[in-house]
Amino acid sequence: MNNLKFKIMKSLQKLIMLIALITFFASCQSGTDVNQTLLKTDTRMEMMNKIADDSSMSKEMMTAMMNSKNGKMMMMEDGKMPMMMENHEAMMKMMKDNPGMMHTMMMNMMEACKSDTSMMSGMCKKMMENPQMMDMMQKMKGEKMDMKTGDMDNKMKH
Repeated sequence: MNNLKFKIMKSLQKLIMLIALITFFASCQSGTDVNQTLLKTDTRMEMMNKIADDSSMSKEMMTAMMNSKNGKMMMMEDGKMPMMMENHEAMMKMMKDNPGMMHTMMMNMMEACKSDTSMMSGMCKKMMENPQMMDMMQKMKGEKMDMKTGDMDNKMKH
């Protein structure tokens, strides 16, 4: 009888250990659902503040927003983009501080110009009216031509 109780106790002990191990591994496997996390206002605000306070993360966020239709529309509706466009100094500083965002904005403008001929015409006209811009484009065109023909002497003179 003692032997039977001992075997039952050992089996019960093994079963409890197995259940404990399964429970432990199951609790470690929980995947974080982003939507669930973002539903909590405090957590969402904490995440946004963390991104806003970190320069590299905020640059990534701005790039992501500029590449997103909703992000661009939101910035336009909020008046943030037109306000930045009006404040030339702030715009120039922002572009200097964040070359990635500047590149994204330029690419977006060029893409918009491809599908809007009047926009492209206006942009070309503005660039042609600016002597510095024309000089730079002429130099760049010359360098591009030099690269095509392999004329390195002309490039060395610049």
